[in-house]
Amino acid sequence: MQTSGASQGQSASEFISNRIAELGDWRGQTLARMRKLIIQAVPDVVEEWKWMGTPVWSHDGIICTGESYKKVVKLTFAKGASLKDPARLFNSSLDGNVRRAIDIPEGVNLDRVAFKALVRQAVALNSSGKSKPKKKAKS
Repeated sequence: MQTSGASQGQSASEFISNRIAELGDWRGQTLARMRKLIIQAVPDVVEEWKWMGTPVWSHDGIICTGESYKKVVKLTFAKGASLKDPARLFNSSLDGNVRRAIDIPEGVNLDRVAFKALVRQAVALNSSGKSKPKKKAKS
């Protein structure tokens, strides 16, 4: 696991760990659990801290962000609309053209295998975009 987007001498991973500790309730536990699953699914994931305090997990582009609200922890997949979701984990932002999100309320445990498969699929999609040849400029 790598980190980027750090400032003030702290790594992005430290900022994320601090956010989890600050939450101190079921939201912190949920965010920590989902973070662990993301790292298990993609051991070389890059943790970032962006947009004034949002945990971001990337690999050849953003996989997902992890926000915490009063009633849910929201994992927003940057290219979620392009991912197959046979386990129907996506339950939020379903009408958008690009992003899809998973809202996790207190007491809910997602299907770990299906979630890790979704994360790996997001990485594969990001990586496939990197391999496309760039269009040459017309002279």
